[in-house]
Amino acid sequence: MSGNTAQLLFSILRSVIHGNQMNDADKHLVTDDLLKDMIKLASKHDIVHIIALGILNNGLADEETKTQLQQITFRAVYRYEKLNYELRQVCDALEKAEIPFLPLKGSVIRKYYPEPWMRTSCDIDVLVQEKNLRVAVSYLVKNLKYTEHEQNSHDISLFSQSGNHIELHFDLVEDYISDSSSKILADVWNVVTVKEDCSYHYEMPDDMFYFYHIAHMAKHFENGGCGIRPFIDLLILDNLREVDHKKRDNLLEQGNLLKFANSARKLSRIWLLNEPYDVVSKQMEDYILRGGVYGNNQNRITVQQQKKGGRFKYVLSKIFIPYDVIKFHYPILQKHRWLTPFMEVRRWFKLIFCGHAKRTINELKYNQTISADKADVTKNFLENIGL
Repeated sequence: MSGNTAQLLFSILRSVIHGNQMNDADKHLVTDDLLKDMIKLASKHDIVHIIALGILNNGLADEETKTQLQQITFRAVYRYEKLNYELRQVCDALEKAEIPFLPLKGSVIRKYYPEPWMRTSCDIDVLVQEKNLRVAVSYLVKNLKYTEHEQNSHDISLFSQSGNHIELHFDLVEDYISDSSSKILADVWNVVTVKEDCSYHYEMPDDMFYFYHIAHMAKHFENGGCGIRPFIDLLILDNLREVDHKKRDNLLEQGNLLKFANSARKLSRIWLLNEPYDVVSKQMEDYILRGGVYGNNQNRITVQQQKKGGRFKYVLSKIFIPYDVIKFHYPILQKHRWLTPFMEVRRWFKLIFCGHAKRTINELKYNQTISADKADVTKNFLENIGL
């Protein structure tokens, strides 16, 4: 990917987010090949619909390409309407069942975008209290005909008859989130308030919502990358009026996330306000653009090797998962901790015989190829951005 590809992508993003035209210098960069490369990069980060709109608004496409881009925007609007309808169904059902719930992530933040359909999501995220989890799942399965799928450490996956994915969270604390951040997120039900004209639909205060957004970015960053979209979210949240920025920063400092938040804010301003780069921001950009919307294995392994303390400890972490992590994958351990060694063995068999062996072997092989120089660069990079 050339530097011009990224430059053009962010120039178009700025024009859409701020509702203005691109500058002439960036328009002169446009070639057919560059447009193709940029659309490919935007697709990788699930923002191709925003880029399509920007290309159309700036008159950068020929007639044939215009039709293709219009179809991309139409699909994004349809995708939004489909998920938004499903979200209303879920909210109405939980309200009727008298189960406290809290919509999360994109379903909340999209109202701040120039148009809500611009903020795409691959699923619907809703938080309920763990004590109400089984009741909520049963009610949605019975009344909305959802199908229950797997449960992991913090949520249960459900699917609607139309194929929409609903993640019913029972905990905001996830893998790769630090202890200090986990303590703050675990307190969420003590700070939420009931939405106006509702009885069981809750909302986070601004500082907690902002904190959760940063914590979720950090979690994905440590797991291979978080994509461009959360940085658009971040700039939009930073530009909201009548918010207490000091209160946000105080909570971030308590969770040891203020340095990372400042690094992320800096990059969001570079991309979307055209501020100048510094060395760390350029490293951060390269890492994110490589990873795509959900990151990649090379990024994840390189970072996790440093977080675990080197090659050997990374290998051990793949073989033996700490109890605090494995208990979420096998809930029986929360009542019968003595079964942990048996569940470890069960996990090994699953890795070997359920199609994960090749991926695990490739990860361990890549772990061995990371040079000492690259490890040092990664270590310094993580320290510089606050992770």
